[in-house]
Amino acid sequence: MQVPRLHPDTIEQVKDRADIVDVVSDHVVLRKQGKDFVGLCPFHDDKSPSFSVSPSKQFYYCFSCGAGGNAIKFLMELGKQSFSEVVLGLARRYQVSVQTMEPAQRREFQRKLSLREQLYEVVALTARFYEHALYQHQGQSALSYLKTSRHLKAETIQQFQLGYAPGGWQVLYDYLVGEKHYPVDVVEQAGLIVPRQSGGGYYDRFRDRLMIPIHDLQGRVIGFGGRTLSDAQPKYLNSPDTELFDKGKTLFGLDKAKQAIAKEDCAIVVEGYFDVIALHAAGLHHAVASLGTALNVGQVKQLLRYTDSKQVVLNFDADTAGTKAANRAIGEVAELAYGGDVQLRVLNIPSGKDPDEYLQTYTA
Repeated sequence: MQVPRLHPDTIEQVKDRADIVDVVSDHVVLRKQGKDFVGLCPFHDDKSPSFSVSPSKQFYYCFSCGAGGNAIKFLMELGKQSFSEVVLGLARRYQVSVQTMEPAQRREFQRKLSLREQLYEVVALTARFYEHALYQHQGQSALSYLKTSRHLKAETIQQFQLGYAPGGWQVLYDYLVGEKHYPVDVVEQAGLIVPRQSGGGYYDRFRDRLMIPIHDLQGRVIGFGGRTLSDAQPKYLNSPDTELFDKGKTLFGLDKAKQAIAKEDCAIVVEGYFDVIALHAAGLHHAVASLGTALNVGQVKQLLRYTDSKQVVLNFDADTAGTKAANRAIGEVAELAYGGDVQLRVLNIPSGKDPDEYLQTYTA
């Protein structure tokens, strides 16, 4: 959308509220060093931490490449965004009221901002709805599956906010639209309901499925993965791409894994949701998964922000499909590997098992 000229009061409020450490730490692993923080510079191929962030000065500076500035400048340079785009993003994040210099544009602009906020709200509420349903009578089979078949403890189920989508055609629709009065178009744009092909109306996208919320780096729910509990196909169904969710740019579990990746100086990439959940439950918190797509360069670069030595281990299923997925991933990042920008390794588990199956077999 075209960004109108922002009122100076909005810009000043954003500058006052945006915390440099808070903003930078979403993209760089920072470690406390005296009064400041240090990390690997995201603006050049930094081998040892030369990037410094000062909370007192609200300023960052790289002693190697000379990059420096405030929180706004950091996001402009990192994301190649305009000044106004960054200020607007920070205004949403820090709940600053947006004023523009053209009053006629304000209503339409606020409407577009409000839509994104409503989408975050409706998917968060839906996650709680699914989580509640898991512990009701209708969710007993799903809860039993998690505890008996997946051997997950209550704390792991709660940590990943696992839930259950009831089997009716309009259970979630009736809750969000009928009871909570969310606009139908907002619920549809969140990827939660689907228009009927004939006769009008909508039906729930996820029905009688075990639900796995997908989070962004800030821990906000942005989409879902649903596993069937019957013979229905597909076995796994993801949210469609939305304003909030792009599966090609998202890694499942990275919100929970990023600090562990920095601590272990290594990232493990697996194929499935339950591989990540099982590894985290076993204490291997530096595991993430791609979302039904081949691991791509953009996803690998996300991981490289958190590991100094650039170590990424592919631990895909040891079947034919897993081997093909590993080969595709290797091809995707070959240029990075040849340039020394990633230390890529492949871990093969014997007997054709995936990580979850292996853990269940040898840690039971």
